[in-house]
Amino acid sequence: MDASVSRDYLPIAITILVAGGFVVTTMFVSNILGPKRKGKVKLDVFECGIESQGNARIPFSIKYFLAAILFVLFDVEVIFLYPWAVDFRSLGTPGFWEMMSYMAVLLIGFFYILKKGALKWDTD
Repeated sequence: MDASVSRDYLPIAITILVAGGFVVTTMFVSNILGPKRKGKVKLDVFECGIESQGNARIPFSIKYFLAAILFVLFDVEVIFLYPWAVDFRSLGTPGFWEMMSYMAVLLIGFFYILKKGALKWDTD
């Protein structure tokens, strides 16, 4: 590797070393100097100031997971629309038709999940 290229990476290496050293030092010092009070109240489960009730391992509908996955899926796909909108004029007609085909695939997927009933929340 050329010496000038190595010199370009030196600030990055120093930053990583300083940040890592700060994290390790802070964790070590807080562990040594921090309070060590343990008791039933300290070790009890705490959730938003509300007393915990029952078992946290109760089953709930898979539709929550499905809705979250579908949201992430379509959210990430919509993110690809932003660069297209920024370079809309420079892409020209081929760029327009490529994005229309992309949108068609998105809409086909959306209508598919609607047909399968993935977004229905009735409790049968």
